[in-house]
Amino acid sequence: MYLDNEEEEEYRLTLSRFESMLKTNKVLFFDSEEFENIILHYLDSGKLNLAKKALKLGYGQHPNSVGLKLVEVEILIFEHKYDVADRLLIEIEQLDPTNEEIFIQRATVLSKKGKHQQAIASLEIALTLTQDLADVYSLMAMEYLLLDEIQKAKENFILCLDQDHEDQSALYNVIYCFDFLSETEQAIDFLTQFIDKKPYSEIAWHQLGRQYFTLKNYDKAVWAFEYATLIDEFFLGAYLEKGKSLEKLEKYDLAIESYMTTLELDDATSFVLLRIGSCFENLNDFEKAYQYYKRAVHEDPLLDKGWIALTDISIKEHKYDKALFYLQKAIQIDELNEKYWIRYAVLNKNTLNFAQAEIGYKRAAELGNYLMEHWIEWADTLYILEKHELAIQKLLQIADFHNNTAAVNYRLSALYFLIYDNDKGSVFLNKALQQDPTERDILKNIFPQVWDNPLVINILKKFDNQ
Repeated sequence: MYLDNEEEEEYRLTLSRFESMLKTNKVLFFDSEEFENIILHYLDSGKLNLAKKALKLGYGQHPNSVGLKLVEVEILIFEHKYDVADRLLIEIEQLDPTNEEIFIQRATVLSKKGKHQQAIASLEIALTLTQDLADVYSLMAMEYLLLDEIQKAKENFILCLDQDHEDQSALYNVIYCFDFLSETEQAIDFLTQFIDKKPYSEIAWHQLGRQYFTLKNYDKAVWAFEYATLIDEFFLGAYLEKGKSLEKLEKYDLAIESYMTTLELDDATSFVLLRIGSCFENLNDFEKAYQYYKRAVHEDPLLDKGWIALTDISIKEHKYDKALFYLQKAIQIDELNEKYWIRYAVLNKNTLNFAQAEIGYKRAAELGNYLMEHWIEWADTLYILEKHELAIQKLLQIADFHNNTAAVNYRLSALYFLIYDNDKGSVFLNKALQQDPTERDILKNIFPQVWDNPLVINILKKFDNQ
């Protein structure tokens, strides 16, 4: 309910008089509309008992008021007494059959009962009776949303906005519909036309920027977000989205400026601190990046991405003990993230902690990681741990997913030679040579004792002389 300053003052005085009457038990007169406003105020505030008391007093002074009966319907809906509300609406309709509120409230009751098509039919009647078309179109659109008829919902939100350009909720909702329907280009056309009619709508400019971002047209996105911030210099969301767009354009200094503005407008969030850290990292200012990543996890200790950012920057600075500490923090938060376990494996492998590396590869595989390169690294780790048969098993498993891979077959041949199964070693070596003879250095670099095996030397010579 929008009130101008004078109406707002009258509204406050009415409430003050009514509450004074309750305290003194002195009966004061209010017209029926004043009672309606009082009841709705208490209902909106969740003070049901006071709303009912005001309704009773209102009926005492205006026993035949249609307006009060309609407010009673709202109380009944609030109490989930839909059948009682429906009966009262029938009674009101006999008294005032052309009152649009009857059909709007009936639509609400029907909607609460899950009868959305009937609710729409009731709202269509309301459209023929009301001058406030915008609200009814908005209600119809919401019913279509509940029916998952997104196209019709979108059409009705647009009709609502045609009637009322100021309805911000309808603007957000119509863009939701465009997004749901993946109609990005159409959303841009709509918003462009809307801005032509209402050029100072910061929300429209912001939403236009979001659509351009979806299309990866980051220059246009920045342009739209800048208009949103020019119209409303406190529009935190637009500064945030502008920062993300500038990051995509690799304009990290400008992105940092935009993110810093959000910190001036509101309390720091872990997301913004993380993004600022990432920008500094991309500018190779690791010290500042580290500071902002630390602030991000201080703001939200359960931000696993923050701990991972600290892990990666520590690796870049060759601070492996720190990296492992931060990585373990991330794993504690999300122990089902296979990528974190792969990081754990690689980090431990690079620091020659092969037993822990093997645990990491194993856990990642249990979580569904079937990338060949990771399984090969796992097998190499098992080989270093002298678990040759287990390494063979893992290579055979991954070979089922990635057929005819020379890198796998060279390793299988080497491992079979190491467990003295020369027949299988020869088979896999010949297979690997047929696939890619240039990868034979795998034997030389990883399995030098196999490379020097006379049987292997003989097979390589025979292949080269073919």
